[in-house]
Amino acid sequence: MWHFKSILNGAFVITLPAFYDDRGSFIKSFHTSTLEEQGVNFELKESYFSLSKKDVIRGMHFQTPPHHHAKVVFCPQGAILDVIVDLRKDSKTYGQYYAQELTAENHKAYYIPKGFAHGFKSLTDDALTYYLVSSEYTKEHDTGILYNSFDFDWEVENPIMSERDLSFPKLEDWNSVF
Repeated sequence: MWHFKSILNGAFVITLPAFYDDRGSFIKSFHTSTLEEQGVNFELKESYFSLSKKDVIRGMHFQTPPHHHAKVVFCPQGAILDVIVDLRKDSKTYGQYYAQELTAENHKAYYIPKGFAHGFKSLTDDALTYYLVSSEYTKEHDTGILYNSFDFDWEVENPIMSERDLSFPKLEDWNSVF
């Protein structure tokens, strides 16, 4: 059974349907008709995953127009603390964030609309984060905001991060194009 919880303007936490038996589990991660029933028109253009060690922070990423994209993100192995920030200037939740644990056990996912920054902290070694994306990667439009430039406590003293992610501008210094 699908369950949608509205979080920030247009974004959802989705509990994915899971089925268990003696063999293990089966989890449905995407279903166009169910998303459309919630008013989400999502066309899959690209899919990828990352594998992260504990205390890795990846983010806060997004692509700018005209290559901006919506995402469906879930964690089929391990656990992550997934964070989104609304970057849409005209949104009633502009600048607000939401954090949710996505784990193999809770089989939750995010639907993240266009105009949001996205990132996560790995809570376990070998956390697998899977992304379904509505546009293809375009290097010239791929960017982000600094992970600690909004009022969120990542609860890690020495995160493992890329130099690129640490070079992003602070939220207050970024002029939103959304």
